Amino acid sequence: MNSIKTTTRAALLLGSLLIGASSALAETVLHRGNAGEPQTLDQAQTSINIESFILKDLYEGLTIYDPAGKVVAGAAESWTVSDDGTVYTFKIRENAKWSDGSPVTAEDFAFSFKRVEDPATASKYANILYPIKNAEKINKGEGKVEDLGVKVIDDRTLEVTLERPTPFFLELLTHQTALPVSKASVEKNGADFVKPGVMVSNGAYKLEAHVPNDSLTVVKNPNHWDAANTKIDKVIFYPIDDQAASVRRFEAKEMDIAYNFSADQLDRLRKSYGDQVHVSPALATYYYTFDTREAPYNDVRVRRALSMAVDRDFLANEIYSGSQLPAYSLVPPGMGSYGEPAKADFAKMSQLDREDEAVKLMKEAGYGEGGKPLSIEIRYNTNPNHERVATAVADMWKTTFGAKVSMVNLDVASHYGYLQEGGKFNVARAGWVADYADAENFLALSVSSNKTFNYSKFNNPEFDALMKKSYDEQDPVARNKILHEAETILMREQPIAPFLTQAELWLVSDRVKGWQDNANNAHLSRFLSVSE
Repeated sequence: MNSIKTTTRAALLLGSLLIGASSALAETVLHRGNAGEPQTLDQAQTSINIESFILKDLYEGLTIYDPAGKVVAGAAESWTVSDDGTVYTFKIRENAKWSDGSPVTAEDFAFSFKRVEDPATASKYANILYPIKNAEKINKGEGKVEDLGVKVIDDRTLEVTLERPTPFFLELLTHQTALPVSKASVEKNGADFVKPGVMVSNGAYKLEAHVPNDSLTVVKNPNHWDAANTKIDKVIFYPIDDQAASVRRFEAKEMDIAYNFSADQLDRLRKSYGDQVHVSPALATYYYTFDTREAPYNDVRVRRALSMAVDRDFLANEIYSGSQLPAYSLVPPGMGSYGEPAKADFAKMSQLDREDEAVKLMKEAGYGEGGKPLSIEIRYNTNPNHERVATAVADMWKTTFGAKVSMVNLDVASHYGYLQEGGKFNVARAGWVADYADAENFLALSVSSNKTFNYSKFNNPEFDALMKKSYDEQDPVARNKILHEAETILMREQPIAPFLTQAELWLVSDRVKGWQDNANNAHLSRFLSVSE
């Protein structure tokens, strides 16, 4: 009997060990290339999409984008809207929890929104929540934080009052700036709340480790309300801004997903990997911005001349292998009810006619051939595509104007950090991906009061007045007309020169299931799975 019991015990123990080993072996890991090191993991300081990919895995807003890029319920299970469109009442899910097991409350969201608008926070994207009553006044130091239009009805009910009806408000709430922070964690840990081992998050994943410029690891959050349907146990983000290295790691099967590969590889990759290559049309614009604070870029003739001399068809077809489209407007096509964007008046001219007109304008301004020498420095973030664009544009400006052109590049975080902090420059590469499907999201970049994203420091009272008028106009047709007038001014003045309507370039392994291309470029890891 004793020997049988011992054998039985041993068998049970062995079985238990095998089950444990099987469980450990069954851990599913997704390896995501992320195109750069995040500047921050603080919702109130974030500004670029490589941060949003991580933050939206860690945190969940009141609303989120589903795999198709549609707005659906997130931490809020439902909401109602008042008849006049100005009061939203959100019901927080009863089973919404933070990663430490504490409940997600309406107070957490109210605290988070107030934190973003508090001038002391210096949030780069505070304008995302400006539709909330008193938000803009508070953020500009003209009101009290406690007067923000958010009201906690009870632990699970949040009431948000807007300044005016904002049809895209639910989309705004999907933005990383509108993600909640745990009030308890921020009050206890201060700025350290973003660190591994400290961070408390409410999304499908929680932060396990972060080795700057190497990897960032998130693991499944068992306290997330939908944890049972989250199939991937661990996601490792690799901040690789070297696109060739990123592609090599994908081809070596070291990464399942690679973001932003070099466009000159498009044909080769399609031949080798077929439908694992994704060219996803996006509501996004690739542009150059001029520093209007300094001569000669404070002269509209110089800005227009430089913009006209750029052959956008060459950039789209030769640099990007047809994966991007030539752009003459800041607002991309396909922007909801906005209709056809207001293009620059030289859009229909042939490239040769544009160049002839550009030479005349430059001479009028006193630069170029027979005038002052033109020295231009182009700044761009490290990326082979951006380098090729800069090289091509430099050659066009040298050929057309006899300009002396130099180039300087920084990693993505440093590049945008420099521009956002108001650093002086001549010409800089930038891009904008829609935060929400409305033309205002693009045009607001150039409002003079936009200290973070108005890189050119453009200041035009007529443009500002039209943008302000658009916020007060409730009739959608009349509002779109005002926005078109504003874009017309922007394209006439050319503080920015739109070059391309972008597409997002992804490599997605065929072992990744659930991926859907969408214009919002939203790809939460919780909606994906990995098959061996």
